[in-house]
Amino acid sequence: MKLNYYPETDSLYIDLSSKSSTDSVEISEGVVVDYDQDGNIVGIDIDNAGQKLDLKELILNKLPLAHQKQSA
Repeated sequence: MKLNYYPETDSLYIDLSSKSSTDSVEISEGVVVDYDQDGNIVGIDIDNAGQKLDLKELILNKLPLAHQKQSA
């Protein structure tokens, strides 16, 4: 899973899968869910994320994560 924030558009994309999106549905104003060909969710796009979310805090609880360094 990857969280990608784009400050120039104030949008947050939550990439849940490496599969390609074949369909998208706006489930709420400015929130679009992307689906693969089998109907599985592959990503979530949130417009005006800074107004809808607290982007200064990220809390992960009990996730079996492997740490990976990536430059900003």
